[in-house]
Amino acid sequence: MKMDARFWDERYAGTEQLFSGAANGVLVTEVADMTPGRALDVGCGEGGDALWLAEQGWRVTALDVSQVALDRAAALDVDGRVEWRQADLTASAPTPGSFDLVSAQYFPVVRQHDHATVLGLLAAVAPGGTLLIGHHDFGDLPPREELDFDPADFYAPADIADLLGDEWTVEINETRARTAPAPAGTHHSHDTVLRARRVR
Repeated sequence: MKMDARFWDERYAGTEQLFSGAANGVLVTEVADMTPGRALDVGCGEGGDALWLAEQGWRVTALDVSQVALDRAAALDVDGRVEWRQADLTASAPTPGSFDLVSAQYFPVVRQHDHATVLGLLAAVAPGGTLLIGHHDFGDLPPREELDFDPADFYAPADIADLLGDEWTVEINETRARTAPAPAGTHHSHDTVLRARRVR
């Protein structure tokens, strides 16, 4: 399965609205009490997280590989509070050291030998900033033979935690119950969450 711009454009174009439009529970739980600054929303989709962050006072750059999703998100941003940007993070990394929050919620990253995409996201966090990764718990998935992909091909938050150097402090690295019902047709009842702060 090649999850490129064409894949995601076709997936979004195939339905009037793919996701709920609400901010993800992990983001709301972990960020609600933070002092707003510059935020990068990775894999923003139709914009629920980015718009929520903007409402909280964050200056948001929202990235997605799908222009279809970005166009939908921008149409909801009537005040133009978010910078919507088409980007393939496997080809180009965000500007290093630019964001007080880098958030990736349910953003699938295929494993790479050099970890280039993940390392690019880590580098985008400014000193003192926060990395927040929320993902479905792979333990909730059906047996591998019933899936059309191999979960082992993708990074889990704990895998990303293993790539953090001594310039990071891991604040949360855990599995927890979802705060919202699972998406229709899925069995996701738990999230895996990584929150880490860049100390220098």
